[in-house]
Amino acid sequence: MRSAKQSTETEPVAHQVVKVLVADSGPIQSELLTRALQRRRDFQVSAVALETSALFNFMQSNHVDVVLIAGNHLADCSLLRWLRVSYPKVAPVLLAESDDREQVVNALRAGAKGIFLFTHTPFPMLCKCIHCVFRGEVWINSQQMNYAVDALSEVPTLRVFNSHGGSLLTPREEQVVALVADGLTNRGVAAELGLSEHTIKKYLLRIFDKVGISSRVELVLYAMSHGENRPAEWMPSNS
Repeated sequence: MRSAKQSTETEPVAHQVVKVLVADSGPIQSELLTRALQRRRDFQVSAVALETSALFNFMQSNHVDVVLIAGNHLADCSLLRWLRVSYPKVAPVLLAESDDREQVVNALRAGAKGIFLFTHTPFPMLCKCIHCVFRGEVWINSQQMNYAVDALSEVPTLRVFNSHGGSLLTPREEQVVALVADGLTNRGVAAELGLSEHTIKKYLLRIFDKVGISSRVELVLYAMSHGENRPAEWMPSNS
């Protein structure tokens, strides 16, 4: 894993030319970036509009090693997921304007192999980033890494609503439902939340009573049809 806080020494010319595709919603920036990269003999660079159909048409008939994506962050994550599923050997890099936590976490979850702060980092570092992800590494800076680690440590919850849109369960009960729906046993849920198995059984009985069901299978099915996933902060074990 590489950090953006590195030396700006010139990257050695690679023996293999990296085929780079620039996908940008701004034609002017796309043209400027493409021209700058084309000056490098270690890159073969093309550009397309930032939309799935344009990427699909290009990648159907061309080999691509690295895709640089810049534009609307909601569309970015959709394209990142599409690339991860359709072209798992391609390394996508998100060209971001800032270290926005939600964007960073969502992009990494969607399959980004690098997040490059385009407006804050010198161009030679982008070339290093491209070579880094081409080699199978991940390019994120220390702040982005902290975001990713924090996201991994969060306990998930799954909100369950009644017919009027009100929450049926307490925050702790929502966490229990989410972990059960994720396939954990009572022991696994207890270990995740720092509680005893007996306490988890009591939570489940209360949840069953509130929701009007009688088994874990019914609870999972109910959660899938009535739930809404969301992140949550860790709750003390005595809550």
